[in-house]
Amino acid sequence: MKVILREDVENLGRGGELVEVKPGYGRNYLLPRGLAVVANPKNIREIEHQKAVASAKAAKTKASAEALAKRLSDTPLTLRRKSGEQDKLFGSVTAIDLAEALAQRGLSVDRRSIDLAEPIKTLGDFEVPVKLHHEVVGKVKVKVEAEA
Repeated sequence: MKVILREDVENLGRGGELVEVKPGYGRNYLLPRGLAVVANPKNIREIEHQKAVASAKAAKTKASAEALAKRLSDTPLTLRRKSGEQDKLFGSVTAIDLAEALAQRGLSVDRRSIDLAEPIKTLGDFEVPVKLHHEVVGKVKVKVEAEA
């Protein structure tokens, strides 16, 4: 029996794939749970159309993420913080601080996408990766200076 998977099924395949299964497994498990549909010509055309729409949407999302990554690399941030001896900050610079600074520059980036391993606690220049897409990682240059 040929079925088209609607969702990922462990040890069988990924969503959208056309797979061959035993009739009892398809009829008694996959179809009643909505995990698959029977592979008739109409359903095959529908799945192909959905794949085309999804790939076009993914390409558009990736292109916008690449454009945002370029804008991030062209936009250096300068943050002023109080510091003590040996250029250590009172407090730290976190992903929330970076997201707010980017928002002031007109770049909306979710704080969870800023890949700051640990907060910045010293003065200096840093390059912080920002995960914009599963294939696109932008880098923002951050300069932490002492307040006057």
